[in-house]
Parts: sequence; C-alpha cells; structure tokens
Amino acid sequence: MIQARHLKKEYKKKYAVNDLSFTVETGKVTGFLGPNGAGKSTTMRLMLGLDAGTGKTTFDDKPLHSYAQPSKVVGILLEAKAFHPTRTARQHLKILAAAGNIPMGRVEEVLDIVGLKEVGKKGPGKFSLGMSQRLGIAAAILGRPKYLMLDEPANGLDPEGIAWLRDFLKAYADEGNAVFVSSHLLSEMSQMADNVVVIGRGQLIADTSITELLAQNAHAGVLVRSPKLNQLEKLLHAQKVVLSKSAEGLLVSGVSSDVIGKLAFEHGVPIYELAPQTASLEDVFLELTADAGEYKGKSEAAK
Repeated sequence: MIQARHLKKEYKKKYAVNDLSFTVETGKVTGFLGPNGAGKSTTMRLMLGLDAGTGKTTFDDKPLHSYAQPSKVVGILLEAKAFHPTRTARQHLKILAAAGNIPMGRVEEVLDIVGLKEVGKKGPGKFSLGMSQRLGIAAAILGRPKYLMLDEPANGLDPEGIAWLRDFLKAYADEGNAVFVSSHLLSEMSQMADNVVVIGRGQLIADTSITELLAQNAHAGVLVRSPKLNQLEKLLHAQKVVLSKSAEGLLVSGVSSDVIGKLAFEHGVPIYELAPQTASLEDVFLELTADAGEYKGKSEAAK
C-alpha cells in the first residue's frame, strides 16, 4: 500500500498541507476529494517528492526514491500537457520507455489501450485536452506500475471518454494494483471509487470507504410513510433511533427497514412505504466541506 504520514507544506506562513496522513490500498480505487485550494495537487507532489515539505510517503514500506526504476512502481499524471509539443505522441512515449528501461513494444500497447493508436504519428501540441489526458494516462501506465496517481484525469474527456476511464481504472485496480485519483466529478467518483480521502484547507476530513461515508450521512436512512405517523414516531422514539419529519413521511436513521416493518406490524401500525434512502456523494461532500472552501460565491438573492 501507499502510506502518507504527517505531510506538511507551508507557503508564506500558511499551510497548504497540514499534518496529513492516510493510506491507499491495493486492489482498490481511492478517490481524493476536496474543494478548490484544498491542497490536493500539493499533496500528490509531496507524496512523489516533487515539492519540498515535511512528512514521509512510502510505497510498499519504501520511499519512491529508493527504487531503481520508479516508473515501474508509480504511474503519474499531474499535468495534462506534460510533453514536448514538437514530438509525436509515439516519440514522446518511446523516450519515456527508453528512460525507464521499458520494452518499445509496450508503446504500441498503451497507445491502443487509450485509443490513440491512429494519431500516434501526430504531434500532441495540437491535441485537445481530452486527447492530451489520454496520452498522459498512456505515459502513466507505460511501465505497468503497481500504483497510479492521477490528478483530475477526466478533465476534457467527453462522456464516452469518462465512461472508458471509469471502467479502465476499476479494472486496473481489480488486477491487484492501487489507483489514487482526484476529481471534481462526484457522480463519477461515486461509481468508480472504493475508498475516499477528503481534505479541506490542507487537513484531513475523512478517510473511509464510499459505502461507510454515505451510510453515516444525515441524508441516509429509511423513508417511512404511514397513515399513523404520530403513533409510529412514538414507537421509534422508544427505540432511541434518530428520525426527522419530511413532507413525505419520516426519515429514520440507524435502523433497518426490516426492524421498522416488524415494529409497525407488532403494534398494528399500517405502512404505506419503507424505502431505503442513500445520500449522494455530492450531498456528503458539500456537508463535509461546508467550512473548508477557500473560494465561495454568493447568489443574487444574497446580495
């Protein structure tokens, strides 16, 4: 696994990253979330030793610089257009392959994987952002690394490209690798990620599985509709569960629909509906980071 421990980075007496610790497990996609300015890109650069700071990051209990061929350990995409604009896409990858002692045949494989084989002879200087992202992903997977660290790889991709990226990263993790990916596309992250690390103002807010994060949110629970809601409410209060009223009925947290149904049946309370409610990742993210955003706009009504 990747273990980041007590990472810190200070800019002009202000912490961009402040005592940040978390793990990235193999066999899983870990989403890296936070508002703009939260410190996500800086954290990734600290983990890779590209920025000066304090703390330690290990890859299988060893720092990255101790590996003779780091490109075969970690594949990186931090900048979408990190290539020489006058070289062709194929030449760009061949230079990286030569530097990393990677067989040249792998260049054609990765071009095919990311869907750029037909434009391999073209210079990426005129590539769209989406095509540049695909070339960056090809470079990241060139050495078949155990770990992938990708900063906003979906930027510029069309819907087909986003769906491809989601399936590709999930399949890559399923092979026993680890994927650490940041994104502002929360709907995609909810479909892609197994675990999630959330930061705000450079500090850790959450480090857990997507399932646990959504289940623990106030928006999650069981929606109950009944013609005798007041009676049911009293019964549920006696069970010491958390509930709230809505226009549709009662939202009950901390207990399953089976338990609610059995309780209602035993006391002769008719039930119209028992519907599990799952919070969206957007709901949870906005709730967790409500006080952590650096940049906040106001609506016209708030003026």
